[in-house]
Amino acid sequence: MTMATITEVFEQMKDKFNSDAAAGLDLVFQFDIEDGDTYHLLIKDGGLEIIEGANDDPNVTLIMDTETMIGIMTGEVDGMQAFMMGKLRAEGDMMLATKLSELFPN
Repeated sequence: MTMATITEVFEQMKDKFNSDAAAGLDLVFQFDIEDGDTYHLLIKDGGLEIIEGANDDPNVTLIMDTETMIGIMTGEVDGMQAFMMGKLRAEGDMMLATKLSELFPN
C-alpha cells in the first residue's frame, strides 16, 4: 500500500466533510506539518475551504508529522492516542480538535 500524500489527504477531507456538523460554525483549524507544509481549514456556516499556508489567527493549531496526519485522517491512528503519545500537539482551543471527528467522519 502506498502512503497518501498530504495533498491527497486534504483532498479526501473535502469528500468526507460533514456540512451539517459545520452549520453555524466560524472556525479556523491550522495543521502545521513538521516535515511538510502548513495548511488551514476555514469552516464557516457549513462550508469548507482548505488553504495552503498559515493563518494569522487560527482557533486551534495541530502540530504533527506527515505520517501521523495521514494515520489520523485514514482512521488508522486514533487522534487522542497520538496526542497522549506526544505525536500530536495542539495550541489554542484544544477542545475544538475533538470536533474534527464530527466534521470529518471516517
